[in-house]
Amino acid sequence: MQRIALVDDDRNILTSLSMMLEHEGYRVDTYSDPERALQSMRRQPPDLAILDVKMPRMDGMSLLQKLRKNSDIPVVFLTSQASEADEVLGLHLGADDFVRKPFSPCVLLERLRSLVRRAEKTANLSSSDKLVPQMNRGPLMMDPNSLRVTWFGAELKLTAIEFKLLRFLADKSGFARSRDQMMDHIYREGFCMDDRTVDSHIKRIRKKMRDVDCDFEAIETLYGLGYRFPPPES
Repeated sequence: MQRIALVDDDRNILTSLSMMLEHEGYRVDTYSDPERALQSMRRQPPDLAILDVKMPRMDGMSLLQKLRKNSDIPVVFLTSQASEADEVLGLHLGADDFVRKPFSPCVLLERLRSLVRRAEKTANLSSSDKLVPQMNRGPLMMDPNSLRVTWFGAELKLTAIEFKLLRFLADKSGFARSRDQMMDHIYREGFCMDDRTVDSHIKRIRKKMRDVDCDFEAIETLYGLGYRFPPPES
C-alpha cells in the first residue's frame, strides 16, 4: 500500500482529500502542522507528499526546501496561486508538480498515480541487471541508469522529469519537439498537464546548465511550437 503524507492547514481539505485517497487504496498521514509533518517524514519517509503552499508558521516552499536536504520523494503542491514565478520557484526547490485549487479529484489522482509509477520505475531500474546505454550529444552526456548528466564534464543535478525532458530533446538533436509531444512523452498514461508546466521545467533546466556554463544556449525556443536541441557541431 502506497503511503502519502498530506500537509494542509485547512482541516476540511485534510478530511475530504484523505477520505478520497484512502478510498483509492492509499494510506494517508495527515498533518495540519508543517513542522510536525517534517519531523515525521524525516523519521519515516512516505512514498509521496502533497503540500499546501500557503500555511502559517512554515509555508510549503520552506517545508519542501528542508525536506529536500535528505529526501527525494515525489512532491505535489496544492496552490491557489497561478503565478509562473511561484511555479518556477517550486520547481527550483524540487517540486514535481502543481495542482491548483479548486482542483478536480480525478486530475489529482492521475497526477499522483503518474508520480508514483515514475518513482517505482526509477527504483526498478536501479535494481535491474539490464542497463540502458548512455547518450552522448557533443558536450552532453546522459546516463539513464543513474540519471547522471554532465555538460563539458561538469555534473548537473536534474530531477527525473527534467532528465526525461532533456533526453527527449537531445535524443533527436536538430529536430523540433512540440509542447504536446513533450507532454505526451512525459505522461504517456492519460496524465494531464499544461504548457506552462513544460516551460517552467525547461527554464529550470536552462538555469542549471548556465550554472556550469554561462554561455549555454543549446535548448532553442521555437516560438509557437516548442523546443529544439541543436545537433553537435561537425
